[in-house]
Amino acid sequence: MSVPSSHAARPASLADFHKAFVEWARTDGQTWIYMFKALAACFLALGIAMKLDLPQPRTAMTTVFIVMQPQSGAVFAKSFYRICGTLVGLVVMLALIGLFSQQPELFIISTAIWVGICTAGAARNRNFRSYGFVLAGYTAALIGIPASQHPDGAFLSALTRVAEVVLGIVCAGAVSGLVFPRFAGLQMRTTVRARFSAFVEYVSASLAGRNDRAQIEAINARFIADIVGFEAARSVAVFEGPDSRMRGGRLARLNSEFMTASTRFHALHQLMNRLRTSGTHGASIAIDALEPYFREIAPLLANSGEPVLTATDAAQAAAQLDAYKAELPKRVRATRAELEVHPDAPLLDFDTASELLYRFIDDLHAYAATYASLAVDTHARERWIDRYEPKTNAIAAGVAGLRAAIVMMVLGAFWIATAWPSGSTLVLNAAATCALASSAPDPKRIAFQMAGGTVLATFMGMLAVFGVYPHIDGFVLLCIALTPFLLLGVFMTTRPQLAGYGMGYCIFFCFLAGPDNVVHYDPSAFMNDALALVLSMLVSSIAFAVLLPPSTPWLRKRLLVDLRRQVVVAGRTGLARVRSRFESGARDLMFQINALSQNEPETKRDTLRWLFSVLEVGNAVIDLRREVSTLPSHPRYGKTMPWRVTLGALLDALAALFERPREDRFEHALAATSRAIAEVQQMMAGFTPPREERHQLLRILSHLHFIRTALLDPQSPLASAMGAGNSASPEGVPHAT
Repeated sequence: MSVPSSHAARPASLADFHKAFVEWARTDGQTWIYMFKALAACFLALGIAMKLDLPQPRTAMTTVFIVMQPQSGAVFAKSFYRICGTLVGLVVMLALIGLFSQQPELFIISTAIWVGICTAGAARNRNFRSYGFVLAGYTAALIGIPASQHPDGAFLSALTRVAEVVLGIVCAGAVSGLVFPRFAGLQMRTTVRARFSAFVEYVSASLAGRNDRAQIEAINARFIADIVGFEAARSVAVFEGPDSRMRGGRLARLNSEFMTASTRFHALHQLMNRLRTSGTHGASIAIDALEPYFREIAPLLANSGEPVLTATDAAQAAAQLDAYKAELPKRVRATRAELEVHPDAPLLDFDTASELLYRFIDDLHAYAATYASLAVDTHARERWIDRYEPKTNAIAAGVAGLRAAIVMMVLGAFWIATAWPSGSTLVLNAAATCALASSAPDPKRIAFQMAGGTVLATFMGMLAVFGVYPHIDGFVLLCIALTPFLLLGVFMTTRPQLAGYGMGYCIFFCFLAGPDNVVHYDPSAFMNDALALVLSMLVSSIAFAVLLPPSTPWLRKRLLVDLRRQVVVAGRTGLARVRSRFESGARDLMFQINALSQNEPETKRDTLRWLFSVLEVGNAVIDLRREVSTLPSHPRYGKTMPWRVTLGALLDALAALFERPREDRFEHALAATSRAIAEVQQMMAGFTPPREERHQLLRILSHLHFIRTALLDPQSPLASAMGAGNSASPEGVPHAT
């Protein structure tokens, strides 16, 4: 018997080591690379600022840690908006100094108003544009408050401060883009592939009945987070290079078409569920007629039987969907002709389901075609004007701005009353804290964590300034001495649970202990500034907790009202871009509510039910409006005709119901839907339209019928809230047959 040689085990151990190293490099290795990139950018900015004899190189250091992000595109995006905000803040502050430099009270009030406006803008825009608003307000305070004490040198002081800020931005961008860059565009390719595969699996499993309601809700919640994250990554990727910019329109289109396709499939799936739960013989006939079509969908989403993995594979799937879509109307008409001989066949249910099926195939084809177009640099599908625009509730943004202005005025009054030497630090840092934390789901927690990080930075800064600096000489030793202090803070920023502490530590360690060209050893000034920093953050945290805190139910209720009002958007906004605005607006509001309900699964579940109801009814309203708008020009289709008047009354009733759900409004909307269906059927019975017109009118009937079934759905929050779940059974889906 042979004995295994010790050499035989060596390749296996080397393979295991290599595998472990690759896994480490992919996870923790990326973290360490980011940490050393942040230090490199910091020391580069510090060295150049010292070489240029700028008065406060620590401002450049601080800017690096404000801008630095693991992904290069995020750094470029933040840098772009930060420079724009800095220049705007510079211009505004020079104007305020010129107007109110001799009136401290008026200067503080006007600065507080400007910071409040900028904070509201930062809270309203939840993407990298918010940094432009943050910096427009913060730079005004950073430049103006110290300069207001010496107005004769305000212009030169403002320019040098802007030069330090811009230097930090340039150094952060250069290091991020040149040293082991991580591009969002590469990550987006993986995201596009994974999302297409996940959606195909979701469609296949749902049509096969393998997904229960809990799974469907979980998958859709994941899709919502993915849509918001994808748009954030796309807005960053356009700063990375020409390749991402050439595909920016198609990526935006891909996100929009994914939203539309997922909404359409959910509507189709829900309608089939309502038919199944109705338990009638007619519903069984419709289900049996439609099931063969559903079984044909999954193979269309594959490339020669294999899953679609790349944009090239998606081209084959798009071609299969296009061919299937071309044949579908003819096949559906033949199936409908067979159903007409059955007296119990629910033709309106069949028409509604088949119309949703056709539209889903059409949306899915568009989604696959756009995915396939990413394989080439330029494509006709790049021309896409619709954009996903994340917006916070306007009232919440206004409250954030008002809160920041109040905090600045209170602390400014304290500064004027006490003549505290560090009062300027107190006021300007309160402006920065309010602006930076305003867009966070729990700003009081972020402000409190920043205060904790600043306390740690104070002790570490004292050790560095008074214990290390006197014993070193030269820039190299300075960098070596600062490395362990700064690594601690950067490491904390890479851990989600410590990110607030890390941000406070990095920024304010540089503020307190960052070296200037002429270092001043003044312990009392150091402690005063540290106390002012911590006090400003604590006051900001208290303000977030007391002055209409964002985490209270009132904001969630406002956001839920905004979510329901998307049905009003669907019924009253111009048709040109209504669907994109409706789809992105509803999902963005859902994402905001989820962010405010991290530990409240019941709230998330209820909100998701409202989202489904809003998407179903809203999309049916948009489809209905589009069909009516394309009817031929004929007196029987005029706006004053009875059936058109009932359609207008229906849209008004739906808008009123979703804006403020009440039982009387629910009954009114349900009655308006039934009247609209009856009026359209009566109008169609009065003449024999051409085939295309007849199909168009049947589609209008299908949309009306779907709205009615959505209102009567026992799982709908409307039906359950109004007690309509019980009434749905005797007059439910088969009613319109």
